[in-house]
Amino acid sequence: MAWALVLPSCFVPAPCSAAPAAAARRICEDLMTRGNVFAALGADPTTEVFTPLLTGPHTRIERIVSLGQASPPGFWYDQDEAEWVVLLQGAAVLEVAESPEPLRLGPGDYVLLPAHQRHRVAWTDPDQPTVWVAVHVREG
Repeated sequence: MAWALVLPSCFVPAPCSAAPAAAARRICEDLMTRGNVFAALGADPTTEVFTPLLTGPHTRIERIVSLGQASPPGFWYDQDEAEWVVLLQGAAVLEVAESPEPLRLGPGDYVLLPAHQRHRVAWTDPDQPTVWVAVHVREG
């Protein structure tokens, strides 16, 4: 199965070539959203911080900042959507049900977890913020 990121129509500007250059630039800038995933990390040793970056009808992208957090003992995520996650900073260990070995993640590592693939966060670095970007995709 191939995955594609499909943005809601409100995020797709009209063809910029249809308008004079200055107007086209203004249209595109008005629709553009900018940010920095490393800005205002707000690392909190008591809780993970989830920041929505983009939400659409079938897609949700969020930044997650962890500082020593792990899933509670015996807790497993079992989500209705697939999740692609990339670790940008820090370190983490994921456990995936039916997988013999934990997944150790460092900067640049990513994993695609199909819908209903049970998984849990076993460990995140307690000494520096672990920054993730997660893309949740629901079929439909």
